[in-house]
Amino acid sequence: MNSLAKLLEAALFASPRPVPTEELAALDADASPAAVQSALDELREHYDVDGHAVELVDAGGGWQILTRPEYTEAIERAQMAQRPRRLSPAALETLALVAYRQPIGRADIEEIRGVDVGSVLKSLHERGLIDVVARSEALGRPLLYGTTAAFLEQFALRHLEELPRTDELAIALRDRNPDAAEPITNEVP
Repeated sequence: MNSLAKLLEAALFASPRPVPTEELAALDADASPAAVQSALDELREHYDVDGHAVELVDAGGGWQILTRPEYTEAIERAQMAQRPRRLSPAALETLALVAYRQPIGRADIEEIRGVDVGSVLKSLHERGLIDVVARSEALGRPLLYGTTAAFLEQFALRHLEELPRTDELAIALRDRNPDAAEPITNEVP
């Protein structure tokens, strides 16, 4: 493994968050963007070919060294990993609405969910999963919410285009419950 790959490995190992390629490139002023990408590819291949228990993952807008999924359960069972707090069903529903319909305002979310979402939005914002991205042009100029890099990181996504399409979700939900008469949709009759 070349010295640039070793430097990147050390930086990624020390970082608790995904590190963007631009930040990694700043570690060595003489390294070109192509050299940094080549070193990342070399590091990823090193972990894959040599059968390491960790892998180099491109998620959340940057690179991160993570435990391979097949070891996660054992590590969690031994309580060695800090596990993010679980999201409530209400928080997951609200987060899904923000992710798929962003930018979206509180009133629109409440209209869809049929309940007040103020405390849920506050909780999601405190966790860093959503943020205010704009103001609407509607009366009162309400805040509009969108997802953050922390959202992408938590769900191991590189970008929002990796979210399942709504038609894929309908198929996945239908296949999980073969006894259901019809697929679940959000269409109003």
